[in-house]
Amino acid sequence: MVNKGVIMATIKVKQIRSKIGYPVDQKRTLLALGLRKISQVVEVEDTPSVRGMIQKVHHLVTIVD
Repeated sequence: MVNKGVIMATIKVKQIRSKIGYPVDQKRTLLALGLRKISQVVEVEDTPSVRGMIQKVHHLVTIVD
């Protein structure tokens, strides 16, 4: 059962480089994170799976404070 009053920790992720020329799986990882354009910032939940996605494309994104 999910507690609706619990607030999950979030991370702000910013795309800093183009996905052109990188493998398809990395392009799909950016899309899964919600990133489509350079300099776009999205706020995602801080979960192990999201951390893994960020690690996979760490050369294309950065964590924003």
